[in-house]
This record gives sequence, C-alpha cells and structure tokens, in this order.
Amino acid sequence: MWIPTEHEKYGVVLASFRGTVQHGLPLEIGDTVQILERCEGWYRGFILKNPNFKGIFPTSYIHLKNAHVKNKGQFETVIPVEDSVITEMTSTLRDWGAMWKQLYVKNEGDLFHRLWHVMNEILDLRRQVLVGHLTHDRMRDVKQHITARLDWGNEQLGLDLVPRREFSMVDPDEISVTELYRLMEHRHRKKETPAAASTHHLFVHVKSLMSANLGEELEVFFHIYDGRENRPLSERFFVKLNKSGLPKSPEKTERQCTLFVDLGSSDLRKDVYIVVHIIRIGRMGAGEKKNLCSVQYRRPFGCAVVSIADLLTADSKDDHLLKVYACNTESEWHQIHENLIKKANSRYNLSGSNTGLAVALQLLHGDIEQLRREYMVLFTRGVSITRKLGFSDVIMPGEMRNDLYITLERGEFEKGGKSVARNVEITVYVLDIDGLILKTHVAAGSGEPGGDEYHSLVLYHNNSPRWAEQIKLPIPVDMFRGSHVRFEFRHCSTKDKGEKKLFGYSFVPLMQEDGRTLPDGTHELIIHKCEENTNLADCPRYLKLPFSKVNLPSNNQTLKGTKESFWITSFLCSTKLTQNGDMLDLLKWRAHPERINDSLSKLKEIDGSEIVKFLQDTLDTLFGILDESSQRYGLKVFDSLVHIINLLQDSKFQHFKPVMDTYIESHFAGALSYRDLIKVLKWYVDRIVDAEHQDHIQQVLKASEYIFKYIIQSRRLFSLATGGQNEEEFRVCIHELFMSIRFFLSQENKSTSPVAQTQAVFLRTFPAVYGELLKIFTVREVAGFVRETLGSLPTAVHADCLEAVKLQCIAKTVESQLYTNPESRCILLPVVLRVLQAHMQEQRDLVMCARILTSMLSLIKKEEENGTAEPVVSEEVELIVESLLGVLLRTILEISNRPQPAGPTMRLQFQDVTGEFVACLLALLRQMSDRHYQQLLQAFSSKDNLRDFLLQIFTVFRILIRPEMFSKDWTVMRLVTNNVIITTVLYLSEALRKNFLNDKFDYKVWDSYFYLSVIFINQPCLQLESFSPSKRKRILEKYGDMRVMMGCEIFSMWQNLGEHKLNFIPAMIGPFLEVTLVPQPDLRNVMIPIFHDMMDWEQRRSGNFKQVEAKLIDKLDSLMSEGKGDETYRELFNSILLKKIERETWRESGISLIATVTRLMERLLDYRDCMKLGEVDGKKIGCTVSLLNFYKTELNKEEMYIRYIHKLYDLHFKAQNYTEASYTLLLYDELLEWSERPLREFLNYPMQSEWQRKEYLHLTIVQNFDRGKCWENGIILCRELADQYESYYDYRNLSKMRMMEASLYDKIMDQQRLEPEFFRVGFYGKKFPFFLRNKEFVCRGHDYERLEAFQQRMLNEFPHAIAMQHVNQPDQTIYQADAQYLQIYAVTPIPESQDVLQRDGVPDNIKSFYKFNHIWRFRYDRPFHKGTKDKENEFKSLWVERTTLTLVQSLPGISRWFEVDKRELVEVSPLENAIEVIENKNLQLRTLITQCQSRQMQNINPLTMCLNGVIDAAVNGGLARYQEAFFVKDYVMNHPEDGEKIGRLRELMFEQAHILEYGLTVHEKFVPQDMRPLHKKLVDQFHLMKSSLGIQEFPAYVRASPVHFTNGSPRTCRNSVPNIISPDGGRGVARRSLPSYPAVNRYSSSSLSSQASNEVSNITGQSESSDEVFNMQPSPSTSSLSSNHSASPNVTSSAPSSARGSPQMAEKHKHSRENACLSPRDRPVSAIFPNPMDPAQRAAPHQIGDATLPRSDPNLSAPDKVRPTPSSWSLDSVKEGAPSFSDSFGKMLCPPVPPRPPYSAGSSAKNMRSQSPVSASRSPQKTTVPPFTPSPTECQSTSLVSNSPVLSGSYSSGISSLSRCSVSEASGTELPAGDHPAHPLPPPSTLPNSVSSSSDEPIRRENKTPPPYSVYERNNPRSRPVPLPHSLSIPPQADPPALPPKPHQLRTGSMKLDGTSDPRVPRPRPLPRKVSQL
Repeated sequence: MWIPTEHEKYGVVLASFRGTVQHGLPLEIGDTVQILERCEGWYRGFILKNPNFKGIFPTSYIHLKNAHVKNKGQFETVIPVEDSVITEMTSTLRDWGAMWKQLYVKNEGDLFHRLWHVMNEILDLRRQVLVGHLTHDRMRDVKQHITARLDWGNEQLGLDLVPRREFSMVDPDEISVTELYRLMEHRHRKKETPAAASTHHLFVHVKSLMSANLGEELEVFFHIYDGRENRPLSERFFVKLNKSGLPKSPEKTERQCTLFVDLGSSDLRKDVYIVVHIIRIGRMGAGEKKNLCSVQYRRPFGCAVVSIADLLTADSKDDHLLKVYACNTESEWHQIHENLIKKANSRYNLSGSNTGLAVALQLLHGDIEQLRREYMVLFTRGVSITRKLGFSDVIMPGEMRNDLYITLERGEFEKGGKSVARNVEITVYVLDIDGLILKTHVAAGSGEPGGDEYHSLVLYHNNSPRWAEQIKLPIPVDMFRGSHVRFEFRHCSTKDKGEKKLFGYSFVPLMQEDGRTLPDGTHELIIHKCEENTNLADCPRYLKLPFSKVNLPSNNQTLKGTKESFWITSFLCSTKLTQNGDMLDLLKWRAHPERINDSLSKLKEIDGSEIVKFLQDTLDTLFGILDESSQRYGLKVFDSLVHIINLLQDSKFQHFKPVMDTYIESHFAGALSYRDLIKVLKWYVDRIVDAEHQDHIQQVLKASEYIFKYIIQSRRLFSLATGGQNEEEFRVCIHELFMSIRFFLSQENKSTSPVAQTQAVFLRTFPAVYGELLKIFTVREVAGFVRETLGSLPTAVHADCLEAVKLQCIAKTVESQLYTNPESRCILLPVVLRVLQAHMQEQRDLVMCARILTSMLSLIKKEEENGTAEPVVSEEVELIVESLLGVLLRTILEISNRPQPAGPTMRLQFQDVTGEFVACLLALLRQMSDRHYQQLLQAFSSKDNLRDFLLQIFTVFRILIRPEMFSKDWTVMRLVTNNVIITTVLYLSEALRKNFLNDKFDYKVWDSYFYLSVIFINQPCLQLESFSPSKRKRILEKYGDMRVMMGCEIFSMWQNLGEHKLNFIPAMIGPFLEVTLVPQPDLRNVMIPIFHDMMDWEQRRSGNFKQVEAKLIDKLDSLMSEGKGDETYRELFNSILLKKIERETWRESGISLIATVTRLMERLLDYRDCMKLGEVDGKKIGCTVSLLNFYKTELNKEEMYIRYIHKLYDLHFKAQNYTEASYTLLLYDELLEWSERPLREFLNYPMQSEWQRKEYLHLTIVQNFDRGKCWENGIILCRELADQYESYYDYRNLSKMRMMEASLYDKIMDQQRLEPEFFRVGFYGKKFPFFLRNKEFVCRGHDYERLEAFQQRMLNEFPHAIAMQHVNQPDQTIYQADAQYLQIYAVTPIPESQDVLQRDGVPDNIKSFYKFNHIWRFRYDRPFHKGTKDKENEFKSLWVERTTLTLVQSLPGISRWFEVDKRELVEVSPLENAIEVIENKNLQLRTLITQCQSRQMQNINPLTMCLNGVIDAAVNGGLARYQEAFFVKDYVMNHPEDGEKIGRLRELMFEQAHILEYGLTVHEKFVPQDMRPLHKKLVDQFHLMKSSLGIQEFPAYVRASPVHFTNGSPRTCRNSVPNIISPDGGRGVARRSLPSYPAVNRYSSSSLSSQASNEVSNITGQSESSDEVFNMQPSPSTSSLSSNHSASPNVTSSAPSSARGSPQMAEKHKHSRENACLSPRDRPVSAIFPNPMDPAQRAAPHQIGDATLPRSDPNLSAPDKVRPTPSSWSLDSVKEGAPSFSDSFGKMLCPPVPPRPPYSAGSSAKNMRSQSPVSASRSPQKTTVPPFTPSPTECQSTSLVSNSPVLSGSYSSGISSLSRCSVSEASGTELPAGDHPAHPLPPPSTLPNSVSSSSDEPIRRENKTPPPYSVYERNNPRSRPVPLPHSLSIPPQADPPALPPKPHQLRTGSMKLDGTSDPRVPRPRPLPRKVSQL
C-alpha cells in the first residue's frame, strides 16, 4: 500500500535506473527527485526538472537529503536544507553543463576549455565543503572562491547576476527592494571596477649572479631608493652568495626572499628605484694573487638599478636580469647608484658581457593580512620582511617597533706619517649601560640574522672615504637608556701579513640624560686616537669624553682644531621612544608644574606621530591637570583635547580612534570632568554669533562627538561613584547646552558668512552624538533633542551649502541607531519627510535624497519581517505615500528625461540616482496595502488630479520597463519590478473603470494604460520560452506567468469600454497584434478575440473594416520580420476568428479578411524561415518573389511592394544574378515616370525628383544588364535615356549614353555568352514551404551547370528532400505526404523570336540571345512505342510524348525560376518524328557548310564528322529504314491521311542528298591533305547512298535550282536565305497541306536502324504548331541517322528550307518571302516582347498549320508562301506579313540585329513590295546609309513616337502591362532630304495583315496578361519623344522644320499623350499613385 512520506521528501539519484518496470521512472545519476509516496522498497515521485512525469523507482537508488516542505499537500514544494552556496553551486553547474556542450558545437574552444577548468575547480571545492572538515576561516575563503568562480562563469555565459549577502543567495521577497538594489549595485560595481589597493608590497627573490670572473663570496644589498629626494625609502635586504654566485643557504628560503612592505601609492612612481649594491669578500685587489694571509676585506664590486614603474605592467613573477655595473673609481662608490639613475652609465663598465643578477620581482597589492590569505604558500615557506624607513602611511595601534638606523656616511683621516693614504675599515659595536657588547643587535639588513659587530667595506688608499652604508640596530626599549654605539677605525695593510691596526675610535650615546633619544640627522663625531693595544673595554673612562664636535665646550681647542672627523646619520623609528623634549615636559608635568602652561601651548606644535605614540599617557596627563586645576587650565586642557581629537581625524592616524574609544571605556577616570567640559563647550557655543574668527570654534565643534563621549562617560562614572547624584543638574546643563546650540543654528546668514560655515560644521558632527546621548537619556528624549535642533534651522535658507549639509545630517540621522527604534521614528519621520519633500520638489541634492529614502524604506521592510509594530509600519507607509509618492514620480520622470551628463563619473552618478529612486518607488508600492491604495485614490480632490497621477504613474512604469533601466544581467531586479507593476496596475485599473468611463471617458488615460500593458507583456525578461527549463521553473513558481495576468486584465478592461472601443481602432490594432504574437497559448486565446470585437465595431461604424485590415497587414510584416509569430499562431488566429464570426451578418467579408491575413502569414513565415539560412539560395529568392507578388496583386500595398523589390534586388546582387537583379529593379523603375514630381527620402534614396530617381534606376539597371551579359536589354534602356537627354538638350550625357550603347553592341559581337540549361523542378509534399508546396517550376541554371550539378544543388538547399527517379506526374499520396519530394529533369526552351533565328546571315552571337531569353514555353519529349514493336524496324512504332510547359512569367525575369502555369501534352507520330529528325539534320548541314564557306570555322572537322555520320548512316541503312517504314504500299494504304507527310519526307530526303552533294564539293575545297582518303571514301559512299535511295538524277525542281552558296560572309545575304539547293521548285503541292515539324533533340541520339532499340528511349522531338521553329546543333560525336548515331541533344532547327528564296520565283514572290525574313531591325517594333493575343485573335493549331507554311508555288500570294515567324521584337499589331510595313518601318529603333538594308532613294512604299532587295543588300558596308538625324519636333508631331519602348502600366502580379501601338498610329515614313515618295502610304485600313491577322500570333494560354518582368514589354505612352531617322520621318511641308520647343514644353505636351493603350489588353487594378512620395 502506498503511504505518503513524512520526512523522506528529497533525494539524489546514486545510480541510473532504466525504469523498465510498469510505471517506472527512468533516472540518471545525479538527478534530484521529490518523493511523494513509499511502498515496500519503492518510492513514487518525480524528477525536479520534469515535475509533470511521475513514476516509481527503488529506494536503494536514492540518497535522501534533509529538506524543508512548503505548502504541504498536493502542491507542496521541497527546498533542500543545505548550505545555500552548495544549492546554488549544484543548480548552476547543471545549467552550465548544457551550455558548455553548446560552446563546443559553436566552436568557441577558448571559453569551452576555460569553463571546463572552472567547473572542475568548483566541483573540487564543493567536495571540500561537503566533507565539512574545513576551519571557519578556510570555509569562508573557499566559499568566497566558489562564488567568485560562479560569478565569472555566469558573466562569461551571459547569465544573470546573483544578489548575495555573505556568499549566500538572497531571496528578493525577504529583503526590501532598496536593499536588493544596493546588493545588485554593489556586485555590479565590484564586477566592473575593483577597488584600488592603497598599500603595496614588493616581493624579491634572488636567484643567482651570473658572471665569468667570480671566485669570491658576495654580499648583495637591496633597498628602495627615492630618486627625487635622493634618499633611501626602506631598510636594506641582505643576501649572501657563494663563490659560484648562488645563495649561500639554499635550504633557507627566507634568506633569499623578502617582502618590501607598506609601500604607499605615492611610492609607485617612475623616480622610485630598486637599488642593488654588491660587495665582494676577499683580497684587497680583485686581481691579486692568493697569499697565505687569511684576512678578508669587504670590497666594492658593482651596482644595479631598476625602476619600480617597470614592474607595474607585469603582476606575474617575471624573472629580471639586472645589469651589474662595476665602479672604476672607488671614491664615487657612495653615489654610483645616483649616477646610474641619471643614466651616466658611460662612467662605469659592465662587470662582464654576461654579467647579470637574476631576480624575480613581483608587485603585490592589499594589506598584509590579505596577502597572508592569498599567498599562503609564500608565508608558510618563509619570507623575510623588509620594513620602510619610518612609519607607513597608516599607523596601526598596537604596532611595536623600536629600530635605530645608522648610516656610516664619511670620514676625514690624516696620513699618520704614511706616504700613501690609509685603507680604513670601521667596526661597529653596541654596548649596554654596563659596557657589555649587545649580542645579535647589529644587522646589516633583513634576510640575515643580526651579529655582534659590523665591519664596513674598505676603500683602497682613501683618507676621505665615503661608505654610505646603512646598518640597523634593533635595540629593546628597556636597554636604550645608558647604551652607546662605538666605532673603531683600523688601517688595513696590504702587506703580506694583512694586519688591521687600530688607530682611533668614536662613540655616540643613544639616549640623553633627560630621556630623549639621539635626535635624527647627521652627527659629526670626534675621532679619538689610540694605539693598537689600547683597552677599550673600560667604557666609563672614554664615555666621559666628548663624542660630538657640536657638544664641545668652547675652551677645548685641542679637539676642535683636529682635522679628523667621522660623520654618521641616525634615524629612529620607535613606537615607544621620543626625541621630543616638549612631549617629555608635558608627560612629566608634576615634576615641573610651572611649565604646564607652556607645555599645553606647545602640544599643538608636536608631530602627530609623537602624540599618538603616547596617546593614553597624554590623555591621562590632560585630565589629571583638569582635575587638579580646572579653573586655571580648564580652557587650555579643553583646547588640547580638541587638538588631539581632531588629530585622529587625519587619515594617517584614523586607526587610533578605537584606541581612544578603548581609553574612554576602560581607562578614563575623570568622573568630575563633565562639568568643566559642558561649561567650556557652552562657553564656545554662546560666543559663535558674536565671534569674528570662527576657525577655532569650528575646530571645537568638529571634536564634539568625542567631547560628548567624554561628557557622558564622565557623568556615568560620577553616577556610579555617587549613586546618581546631581542628575537633574546634569539634565539642566545638557538642555541649556542644546538651547545655546539651537539659538546659534536659528541664525539666518549668507552662505559665505563664518557663522553659516560654523553651522555646517556642527550639522556634520551632530548625528554622531545621538548614540552617546542614548546612554543616559530615553529614546523619546533624544528624538526630541534631534527634532527641536533640526527644526531650529531657518526655513528660508539662502545657503545652498548649508542645505546640503542639513540633508547630510538628515541622512546620518536616518542611518543612525536612534532612527531604527519605532518610537523615535514616529517623532523624527515628519521632520525628515518635510526636508525630503522640499529638496525633491526643487530637484536639489537628489543623490542624498535617494540615499535617505533608501534607508527609510529598508527599515520599514525589516520591521515588517520581524512582525512587530504592524500598525506603526502601516502608519509610516501612509505618511510616506502622502508626502512623497507624487514628488517621487515627478522626480523619476524629470531625471529620465534629462540629457545624460558628460563624463564617466557624472554619468555613473546619474545612473545610480535614477536606480535608487526607482528602487525606492518599488519598495514603497510593494509596502502599500489595499487600505493605502484606497486612501491614496480618495485623497485626490478632483478628477483632473487623479488623471494626472495616473498618467504620471503609467509613464513612470513604462520607464521602468525600458531595457536600459537596469543592466542586462539584472533579471532578478526586473522580475521584482514587474511584480510590483502588475500588482499596482490591478489596483489602479479599478480606479480607471470607476472614474474614466461612459460620459467621463478620457482617451489619454486609457491609451496610456493600454500602451503600458502592451510593452509590459512584450518585455524580453518575461519571455519565459527563451529561458532554460530550470530558470523558467523558478520564475513560474515565484511569480507565475505575468504576461497572462496582464493579458486577462487588458481583455477585461477592453470589454468595459463599450462604444468607446472605436477610439482605439485602428490605433491599438498593432500593439494588440504584437501581444498576440507572444508564444504563450493562454495569452493568445485571451487576446485574439479582441480583433473580432474591433471588426464588429468598425463594421457598425463604417460598414466595413478596411482600417482593421490595413493596419493588421502593415503591422504583420514588420512584427514577423522581427522573428515574432509561428505556424501555431497562424492556425490559432484563423480558427478563433472564424469561429467568432460564424453568426455575424458580415461573415463573408470577415472570412475574406481572415483568409487574406492567414495567407500573408504563411508567406511571411516562409520568408522569415528562408532568411535564417546563411547563404543566398533559390529558396530565399523564391520566397521573396512570392511575398512581393502577394503584396502587389492581393494587397495592393505599394510601399511594401517596393521594399520587397529592393530586398529581392539585394539578394540577386549578392548572388551575382545580375540579369535577375536588373529585372527586379525594373519593377520599381516602371512605377516611376519622367516627371519633376518631388519624391521623399526612401530606403537608400535621397530626396530627389522622380526624373532623377528614374534616371538613376535606368543607369543601375543598364549596369547590371551589362554584368549579366544581357546587353540587348541594356540597349533599350540606353535609348530611352538618350531620348530623355536629347529632349532636354543634355548633349553631354546624350553623348555618353550613345557611347555606352555602342559599347554594348560591341560586346554582343565580341564577347562570348554561355548558353544556360533549363530544368523543370517539382516540389511535392506538405513539408515544403507554402510558396513551393505541390507546385512545379522551371529554373534557369547557372553557367556551366548541368543536370547532375543542378540536382545536387537542389538537394543541398533541401537536405531532407527525396529525389524522385521518374518523370511521371506524382499521385495524391505524394502530394499529401508529410515529406519533401523533388522531381527534376531538363527541359528545352521554345524561343518566341523566330525571325532572327531563321536568318542564316545573322551571327551566332546575336542568335544565342534570342534562343535563351524571353522564354515562356519549354518542352520535354518522352519516346515510347505504340502498338506492336517491329524488331526489324523500330521507327514504325516509335512515338514521342511531347510535354509543353507554359510559365507564369518568361525567363529570365525577377527570379531564376518561375511557376508552371499550364501543361500541354501532344503525341508525335513516327512519320512526323522522322520528318523532324531529317529537317534538323538538313539545317545542321546547311549551317556547317555556310560557316565553312565564310571561313568562320577554324577547323573543318565538324563538317567532316557530320558528313561522315549522315553518309555512312545512309549507306548502312539510315534513310533506308524510313523508306522501309513509310514508303511501302501497306503504310500508304493504311494511312491515307499521311500522303502529304510522306511526300514531305521524300522531299526532305532528296533535299538532304542534294545538300550532301554540295557539302562534299565544299569539303573537297577545304579538306587538308592528310584527310583526302577519308574524303574519297565519303564521295564513294555518297554514290552508294544515291543509288540506295533510287536517285539516278535529281528531280526537275532540284536540277533547275543549282546549289548556290555565296562565297562571301553570310551577312551579304541580308534579307534572303542562301539558296543551298532549290528549296521551292517541286515543293508547292507537298507543302500546301503538309505542316512543318521543326524538332530539337536535347537528350540523346535517335536511331533509325533496327539496332537502335537500346537508345530509342532517349529520343526527343517536338510537335508544335507551325509558329514555333527550333534549331538543332551538332553533337560532339558524329551525328547521323544510322543505327549508331542520331541527332545531338543540343541541336536546334531554323525555318524550313523551303522558306529560302529561289531564283526561279517571280520577283514579287521572292520579295514577299524575303521580307518575311527581315531582321527585327527592319520591322516596326514597339516592345521587346510580343503581346499575347486576345481571345479573338487566337487560332487553333490546325487552323494555323496550312496557312502559315512557306509555299513554293509562284501562284500563291506571299502570305501563303512564307510563314512569317513571330518575332519577339515585333509589334503584335503590325506583322511581318505586311511587306509595305516592313519596308516603311525598316529603320525604327529596335533591338540590336544585323544592319538595316539601305533602300533606293526614289522608291516608294508600293514599289518596295514588288522589288527584291537582295541585290541592294549584297554589300551593306559599301552602301551609304542615310544619316541618323534626330528631330524632336518631328518626333513630337508624328505618331511613330509610340513605337519607343517604355515601362508603364501594371500587371496582376507585378506592375507593368503593355499599351500596344495599333496600326493606325503609324502614319508614314520619311525619306532623305530631297527625296519624296511617289505615292503616299496606303491608309492603315488598307494595309494587309493588320491587327486582326491571327496567323502570326503565338499560341498562348487564355487571358494571359503580358509578363511584367520583361523589358520587352515596354510600350510608349507618348510621354517621351524618340528621335527617328530621316528615312522614317514624315517629310516637312516645303518649309524647313520649325525650331523645336523648349524642353519643358515638350515634356508637358508629351505627357498629355500618356495613357493611350490598346483597349483590348485587360488591365489589372492600378496602384494608387503614392509613388510620388517614394
């Protein structure tokens, strides 16, 4: 039976548990579990990180831990009872663990490894804490280390700052907000700027001396030297080195290392140095030979110097190699370091090239105790301490020191009868009062123990030696009296014996008879001469002698006149001894009572360090004098006491305050002193107002704290001694004293007056007195003193400084012990609030105000925690709210709106004060209860006041929510802030409902409320979804989801608005939409219905909800692009609103709106998902195109449309899709007109006119067309720009434009263009984005990209997609699958422009453009066998299934792929397929032969291979297979309808034989010698082929038409196709009913033999209507019709050969045919791309079939004979079938094609129709072309202007549609000057093949509007005059042309013509012309 557990509530998993049992809970080692129930060895519970999943697990797997249970029962929570640092460590490490792995994934290796080390370190420390064996101090250090590491890791990972107190995390609910803010601020500051240490220490470790010439022991001395004052700052550190240069005692580390302690910040400057002196121990001369003498001398060796400033940059223990300089002249030894510091190195030599002293130097910071903790190893291993000379910057009480430093400066000695100077050595002894030598009290420096004596160094032959050696004499204080120092002088002989002969001595006593020690400074000592054997042990004898020349009596001339002297410098550093006689006189006042007055007066002159040494003795002396002679010395003693008290205020002696406090508490015995102290203090206070000099009085008041301490302690001692006598008298005295104080404080003075300054001094010290008064008086009495004293200050104070001091006094009062008592607080609070209110209203001293307020509110929270005085706390909160809430809100508003001050310090202070006021406001609001809110709201006298208050508090709340209010990692503070805000808003919303609804409605208040609510919900710190699970869980447990609470409140308030909702439509749509996009399901369910409400109210008001729709759509784009919203939101939005509007009368329009918005969301979500990808790919571009079209066609949002145009442009440009980028930018260009309307600044465009922007766009587009090698399109735009420049007479730019146009023509002819591949891609399955799902597209491949590469690219873009392996259309299961399927295969483009492609004279460079540009339709062929397959001849049953795909837009366009709009499936019969194959092969042969003739081919091999393939195939049965299949009687009988086709096939076979014959002739001419045998073979095989075909000789129509190839360039046959054979002679009957079957084979070779079944499945062909003709290009291998070879996949065919001209034809028929083959340049053109037909113009393919075939019958008319191929450059209203039109308009501006044929000057339009231009066009280069003379006037007057291309109009999914130029707009031609036409042009109605002609229109899908993304669709709205050639202009009427009008008139006139378009072209809804602002 399961029993709920009582104590077993919390545990840690010891081992992983799989949970394989029923209801088992899988556990991982280390998981923490909460236990609910227990049953026979099993627990039931859940893992804390996933509380929703409960299960059972074995008890043995769990280690139980103590825990505290909150809310026992169903919703209980468990808190482990363990050290909070351990808890934090555990949870933090879990969070880090997940993030640590992500660092590895993100390749942040550095942080990954650093964090790993820190985590291991924390785990080790955690183990130490858990074991529990650490001492208290060590535990504190470990916790400090842990928290420092945790904070570091959190900062590195961007986690939250944790507020801590004593290393433990703080619960924000358990402390006041102000205290929380202070903790956060303190931790933030600590993190930002660690406090600079004031004390520094230098660690020195001597390693070795590296030198080549060692061999003697060395002594190394270090000291710190002040280069500015030329004096040492520290004592010396002394190290002994052995003969190898290594430390002599390596095992004693304390002798190699030292710490120079107590360096102040002022000592770390450039001119402070570490100076090293090195002394050698050995022979007198370094180079002397060894002698038997064992005497050794201390001799100079070298010196080194290094600046301490150099160490500041490196805190690590860097090893330094100090250069050692040797002293050349020993007389300068004393100043060698000074010279080195002065850079006078040239005087000294380096001791050796490799000589250097290796030392480790490191600067350490902080006090010595801190160093002991941080560098424990250093101190335990042993390090000597080297002290500073003198006391440190801060003297600590209890510090014991008694060091006398003596420096042996110099001596003056006589020769003593010697011929050379002496070698003097000094021996120093210290002797006590009994004359005994003090052992171990002479030290050369720290590092080595002291010795009994000290030997100085010896300077060679020097009677005036300067040693400058410092020694330290650490003599105990009790031995100082009577001790003396003796200096013995010896001459060191350099002879063999090496004797040291004594010749004199000096001495100096250490203490004088009066108790003063030897004064600091230099002393000139007398050298007393003596002999070697003199007994100096008899000290009393020589101590009677004088020791210093200063002390010599005047009558002692003997010693005074001697020249020999010895100088020393002494310096005493003692905490017990003094050198000051005045100090001694004061301390011994009883011995000399008459000196008391002088001693007290001189006390102020004594150095402070001397006074603090004897602080207690001095105080005892003062109070002793006061007790004995208070009347006489009372004032003097009081002044001395004030001096000593103020001395302790100095930073150097401030640590002696505790010494004085201890003295007062424990040693002070002046029980009667209080009377005198009060009396003197009152005497001073009473004289303040009248005194002229306030300095001394101010000193007295500064000391008032300690004076009161002495007064109170004295009174307590008196009370203890007397049992409380004279209590009333004492109280009266104190009251009188305070009356005097209040009187002087009440004086009004100017700020500069001395009295005002004295008042300020008193106010600064007054709060320190409270604690002393409380020792005797009650809390209420003291509070009364304070209130009356502060209240006595004048209200109208002119002194700003006094006001600031008053505020500081208030601050100290609030922070004092007095204020913490609730009783005193009731008395003091009104005073404090009054002062605060006054300052905050005037915005003065805000920093101090914030400090006071913070302290007040912190106390209130503490009282509440303790549960005491609840009514008192409530009353205090009420007082504070009443006084300060309003002014606090205003202060925060004003501070926030101020500009931030300059300077980092000021800015920091500014931020601090804002944060503190905010914390105060939050603390106050959190303390407020229901009653407080009711009282607050009832206190407002009028609605206006309440309104102002609400607006203020809502505005302040908005400021608090700002991200910059708190630091990024202050999440704890932000959550507390939000909790307070939502609580307050819930209270205030009731007031809003009661006071500002119905007739009292106030829009501003409600708007402010809603705005606050919206930004509250959208705060980043409340978006729980972005947090880790543990952090989310903690927040939800403590605060819940505050977004949902606020959302419910918004909905509730919205419902209360009623008809006032209309005021917030549409303004609140955007904000509410932003709220609903927050990914919180409950919030969305609450907020989305508001949109239904808005639609309903808007419908009532306006009858529609257009405003709602417009605002929704506008905001959706911006919000979703920021990453908000998801698929769930789209579905929820759709379902909730559809359900809401089910019963509405406006249901249909509502559904439409919801559907539109939902579709927009689909596209925006797809767009956002695509944009997250790194690289630019097709998915991004396709998605942008989809969205762009949606904005244009469905939403008509022009501005959004233009924005996405530019986004798409940027994508293309980045991907280097320059052609697509041009087409994209063209969309915006088409929206603009050539007008002067001003456009506002938009995107990256400046403010400019529409004309300027359009010009800029044109130039950019041309540049991109140039980059994309789409030069033909660039030429169109160049011309348009040139027209504009010409109309403005801007000939400079016109010239540039014409040159640019010319350069584009050159590039067409000179540069190579790659031919792209096209691929059909199907995207099937629900996993694809919406814009791709279950759709098929045709994509234009990249350069050199073939099918395999393209397929791989697509699979890379869609890595989860599955490639389909077949080309059949998928079924519904694939469409509906939850997967991605890609179906990819290559397709063949079907060019629209056949005219250029048909001409053999047009270079391939030009043709290539028309083959692969402006393609709407694509083809895919699949061969199959129908019926029984004939194994002998497969061609009998080989059919082709031809799929034609029509796109929504032509390629290339604004994208590299477009969706397929229509599929057409046609089956091509075997006969038709055969016709196509042979036609293509004939075309290929013709082309190769022509190229060979015109010398275009560098190599004849392609022609050889082609001839070989065809002839060899024919011999081996290629054509024979066709004969067997289709020419047999059975086939003819069974297929009577194919008669014409069989004839056509036969005709083509004969034609092929004729071409081959001519080809062999050409081949023979050009074939190289080594290929002659092959040629002979080909000729032989050709004869066999003819015989196999049954051709003995060619038919008459073939014979009569000799093969004719022009020997010149193909360009010489400009308007007629070269007559390879007689193409038309016998073909008339056959062609009349036989349709043309042009074909292309894109994939593999087709076979005509019986063995072709292996390859037959790859044959592709075409079956299209006759208006489509295709080219076939040669395969790299030999192409043939044989069983092994067939047509190449890359070959496209031109027009049938029957269309070529025949010499036998009549001239008029020839001309008709040739005119049909005119280049686009020779035909009227108005647009780049043909306009689709209207339905009325369309004709079914079978209607077109016969009518459009070229005829060879001379009786047929030209239109019947020649199939005019539709050209992409032609007007759809003027077709090639109209010869007069072609001739008349031959020179119109149009795309680049071969040059125009010149017409004879005198011919008219009529004559042109019957005249063949062949002869005239033979050599166009030699023909004079009429000059190109633009005439704007003529252009304006003629309607031919409309033929200029223009971008205008619009399209259903884009912008533009074409205004077509009708035939009636063409009114005439212009001949060169002097030539007039004989007959005018016939009227348009009489022109043949007019607009109604349907035979020329390409077959398009129904109602297809023109492609909007093509420059080919630019028509002329007559807004731009196009200059025409004179040959096309209307001739002037006799008179010369008039002067052209001014450009602006031209433009105005031409603008009026705009808008004329073909009414038959359907136009989508136009865009509103907002474009003028864009």
